[in-house]
Parts: sequence; structure tokens; C-alpha cells
Amino acid sequence: MSDPTKIKKVEVDKDLCIGSASCVAGAPDIFDLGDDGKAYVKKGADLSDVAKIMDAARSCPVNAIKVYDQDGKLVS
Repeated sequence: MSDPTKIKKVEVDKDLCIGSASCVAGAPDIFDLGDDGKAYVKKGADLSDVAKIMDAARSCPVNAIKVYDQDGKLVS
């Protein structure tokens, strides 16, 4: 699937997340691990670097990161 030109929302499915932190390694300004050991999107994270966000989402071994484009369509 092609990358969106603009991202509206990024979510981490806590039920799927296993805390591998691959998203944190790839985009530490966007993702972090919580006290529960699972990833989350930092409050106020800058979602303008589409390539970085898409790479981080693709790096998740369990596809727990959901990325939505400007139209609200799930793209990853």
C-alpha cells in the first residue's frame, strides 16, 4: 500500500502490542513505552514525518500500529 501524503491519526493496539519497541527505536519522538511495557503515541507528537511513521508502523512485528490518512482511511 502506498504511503499517505498526510497522517491524521496514529494508534497502538494495546491488545496486539508485545512491547518489542521497534517503533520507539525508529521514531522515538513519536512513540514510547508505557509503564505496562506497551508502546503508545506520545501526546502532541508531530505526525508530519510520514515516512518515519510508516517505517515505524511497518517495523512492528505484530502490526499493532494503525495509521490513518487525512481522510481517516486506514493505511497501515
